[in-house]
Amino acid sequence: MSSTNTYPRPECPPYSWRGRSYRGTLIYVRDYCIANDVLADVPKGPLGFDMEWHPNFRKEENNEVAVIQLATHYTVWLIQISAMPAFPSRLRDILGSNEWVKAGVNITNDCLKLHNDFGVSTRNCVDLSLLARSVDNAYWKGKYTVPIGLSHLLETYEGFSLSKGDVRLSDWEQLLQYDQQEYAANDAHAGYVLYIHLNTLARVMPKAPSVKYYTFSVINGTLLDISGGEV
Repeated sequence: MSSTNTYPRPECPPYSWRGRSYRGTLIYVRDYCIANDVLADVPKGPLGFDMEWHPNFRKEENNEVAVIQLATHYTVWLIQISAMPAFPSRLRDILGSNEWVKAGVNITNDCLKLHNDFGVSTRNCVDLSLLARSVDNAYWKGKYTVPIGLSHLLETYEGFSLSKGDVRLSDWEQLLQYDQQEYAANDAHAGYVLYIHLNTLARVMPKAPSVKYYTFSVINGTLLDISGGEV
């Protein structure tokens, strides 16, 4: 996904969550009970949010969400729900609560898929592409709803790029290899870092943009704005 911005994109070093959070911890969980235990420690507030699943190479395929990633500055949680007998109840609570902001790029369809796959509702989600246009609209060209990729946002505001490569097309239902764990962790952690940066820009604006422009929920499969109205 790309932006219509016409400025040349700089050559940026690759983003590493480990480099940004030198005391950080990655928690990779495949067990249902352990998932509920470790997620009990997730602090309320903003979270980087992403998910992965095995690509659908045929039209009739519908591979379910396999991994859900959450991130704060110092911790990344990789919850491999494809290895569990049920969706972790604590994860369901976090996703369905307004007490955590779930921030990612172009995650509306991901949240709709999550409900279709597991009946999970997600509240207080922030689309970082829309947040960037809300706080820095003079920079971003094109229509408000034109998506801006995560790597492009990271290059613009943090001076790093995200390498996608073939990892994104790998099998996310098997035991995750090191490169898969790093890929998934980088995406979620970058989402957290960008949310903090863009939210700081919003707070220093003479008139902060309404959260309704970039915040949404998916409740019982219905896409809603921050006020609860259908989008």
